[in-house]
Amino acid sequence: MTAPGTAPDNDTPAGNNGTLRSSRRVRHWLAGAGVTALAAVLGIVLAVRGGATPACAAPPTGNAVHKGKASFYDAGRSGGNCSFPGPPADLLYVALGSSQYSGSAACGSYLEVSGPKGKVRVMVMDQCGGCGTSKIDLSTEAFTRIADRSQGIASVTYRAVVNPPLDGGLTFRMKGGASKYWFAVQVGNHGNPLRSVEAKGPAGGFRKAARQSDNHWTIADGIGPGPYSIRVTDVYGRQATATGIRMVTKQVQRSTAVLASASPTPSSSPAAPPSPSAAPPSPTPTESVAPTATVEALAGAAAPLDRPRC
Repeated sequence: MTAPGTAPDNDTPAGNNGTLRSSRRVRHWLAGAGVTALAAVLGIVLAVRGGATPACAAPPTGNAVHKGKASFYDAGRSGGNCSFPGPPADLLYVALGSSQYSGSAACGSYLEVSGPKGKVRVMVMDQCGGCGTSKIDLSTEAFTRIADRSQGIASVTYRAVVNPPLDGGLTFRMKGGASKYWFAVQVGNHGNPLRSVEAKGPAGGFRKAARQSDNHWTIADGIGPGPYSIRVTDVYGRQATATGIRMVTKQVQRSTAVLASASPTPSSSPAAPPSPSAAPPSPTPTESVAPTATVEALAGAAAPLDRPRC
């Protein structure tokens, strides 16, 4: 109990009129608010320095046009942060900042970049550590298509290429170390950014794989020795399923499933089964036999599904 004429623990006298002011409470509240604000700032700084994916990160999609700057670099024989076996044959590729790279969600998609000298179509292959939301890093070959190399940096606009025409179907590459106990696959030649990858073995249903920042999709406890059926869905809802994918690591397995197509025409009736007498092609050191595949157009609009809300 407080003695008469004595201020409570959290209060101090305000003056001769005997009224009380909660100065200690105010000081404590301000101190707490300051600590909270400082923690928030430090959290942002640590996230940026640690390369964390921003909360509203998303690859370029749909018809949105982005305006920014482009520089250039040479990745050599590397497949970049997307972990591809190597750069595309035409050497036209691009690295994006962390928000648009989006933890590898942009890998394998295509952009049309416009600069002072013209346009070029490039594949997303890498993450640019020094690029903000409006900066991209083109391959040297791509940059010279849209600007003079002597400029170093050029003003550009760029947009996603929706359903780009591609040579061949989806490809699959098992990561080194993958096994029947740990499923890890990379999907290639898909064109549009991927939304999900699911896989199943000879028994059981499809299981959803988790996207990793190195552009592999994993199922932690594995799904058996295979062969596998792999179902791929892009951000526009188009879906394709390839079967006969084997547990052979570090080799590209080509399929006939085409996820991105300028004029999708899925068949209304099942395709005829292959002839039993048809001999499959012999695997090469870099690819295996072509799996069978089915494809379904779930949505043809340019608006992506699950657009991030910021």
